[in-house]
Amino acid sequence: MKMSEREQNGVVILEPKGKIMGGPDAGAVRERLHQLIDDGKKKVVVDLSGVSWMNSSGLGILIGGLTTMRNSGGDLKLANTTEKVQNLLMVTKLISIFESYDTVDDAVASYL
Repeated sequence: MKMSEREQNGVVILEPKGKIMGGPDAGAVRERLHQLIDDGKKKVVVDLSGVSWMNSSGLGILIGGLTTMRNSGGDLKLANTTEKVQNLLMVTKLISIFESYDTVDDAVASYL
C-alpha cells in the first residue's frame, strides 16, 4: 500500500492506494495518525477510491485509526469507498461505526 496525504479546509485527507492488508502498513498508518494528533490535526478523511482490496487486517487498521482519533477528541471519516470495501463494511456491520461519504468534499464538509 502506498499513501499520499493532503489538507483541505483544515481536514487531513489520507489517500491509500492498492491493497490494505495489515503488516507494516498498520504501523505506518498508526504512526502517522499519532503525528497528526501531536500536530493538533484531529479531523481526518480516508479516501478509499484507490483501494482495490482490503482484508480483515486492513479493517483493523481503519478501526484502530478511528479509535485513535476519537480517543484524542477527533474523528476519522471514510470517503469514496469502493464496492468491494463497502460490501466488506456491510458484512462486518462496521458500516454503522464509520461515517462514510460519497465524495471527499462531502466528508470534509461534514466537519465544517
